[in-house]
This record gives sequence, C-alpha cells and structure tokens, in this order.
Amino acid sequence: MQKLAYRMMRQAGIIGMILCLLWTPLSWGALQGEYEIMEKEPSLHEQGKVILLEFADFYCPHCHMFDRVVGTKLQKEFGGKLEIRLIGFPVIPGKLPTAFEMYEQAKKMGKGPEMKQALFASIHNKDIHIFDKTMRSLVIKEVGLDGAEFEKGLASGLPFRALEQGKAWGERIEVSHTPTIVLDGNIRIANLTYENLKTVIQSILDQDKSSQ
Repeated sequence: MQKLAYRMMRQAGIIGMILCLLWTPLSWGALQGEYEIMEKEPSLHEQGKVILLEFADFYCPHCHMFDRVVGTKLQKEFGGKLEIRLIGFPVIPGKLPTAFEMYEQAKKMGKGPEMKQALFASIHNKDIHIFDKTMRSLVIKEVGLDGAEFEKGLASGLPFRALEQGKAWGERIEVSHTPTIVLDGNIRIANLTYENLKTVIQSILDQDKSSQ
C-alpha cells in the first residue's frame, strides 16, 4: 500500500511539473538573437505581444536616434504586437526633470507617444532645453492636450513620483547608460541593432504561436 501511494505521489509530481511547464508563458532558452535573461526580474509578457521597455534620457542623442530609427522600424514591422514604453532615466547632468514629468503627465492623459516625439524633436531638432510654462504651453498645444488640465496634473507631483519609480527600477536592474532596452521586463538586449531586436521579438512571438 505504501509503495502504491509513493508511486501515485511521484506520478502526481511529474504531472504537476509538466503542467507547470505548459503554463509557463515562454521557455526563454529557445529564443533567437543576442539577449540576457535577468533571472531575478518577473516577466511582463502578454500572450501574442511583446513589451519593449526603453530606459531613456530625452537629452541623450543616442536615445533620440534609437527611438527615431530603430523604434520606428520595429513598430512598423510588428504593429500592435509590439508595445514600446519609455522609462525616463536621466543620465545627462545639469538638466531639469521637467521634460520627463511632462511625458509622464501626457501618458496619464493618453498622449504619451505624441509627447515623447514632441520632446525629442524640441530638444534635438529645435535646441530647446528648458521647458518653462511658456515653452510647455507650445508643446502641450502641439500634442493636443488641454493646457489647464495638464498643468494641474504636473503640479500634483504624481508625474515626478512616476519618474522616480522608473529611475528606481532602472537602478535595480543596474542600468548604466541610455538607451537600455529590456523586453517583457526581464530580457535585456545589449545589441541594439534593428536586426537583432527584430530577431528576438519575432522568436518570442513564434514561441507564443507554438504554445497555443
């Protein structure tokens, strides 16, 4: 009787392990391309979709170039299967956090991507580095947001706290430069070429298909 009970427990354990594997969103070992799994970070993966986290500084020319060239191409390639989220991570010294707070407030009002583009263009194409109330009003109008509501949200302190949370996240995963790219919360990408990112993203989506 004891042997039978042992065999039944062992079989149940094996079945449990198999079910666990089946319900795991992705088996990262089979991904293609160059990447590093951050074992201590939880996955944010959603079935049939990849989240690209872009730890970036609006004043960083490399971040601007990545967003304008690589990010744009990836979004065009994958459409709704790819969501790009910018995480403000200031690294350029001597700059006020206003641009990052503006982005966080615009996100709350449903215009994050539009504000991101407007801020990058203002800083790198128009050489605007200080966003006082007058300058903010021009950018807010360009993005298509209500100025009074925007300023009220900015003054609440919530956008600044959101920026601080993003910075803490970046520090936890030891972001040392911008842009730093992380897919689905725990896949760090060192090779930021379009080809490598496309390869890794496509392999994640392919695994989703094969697990259905």
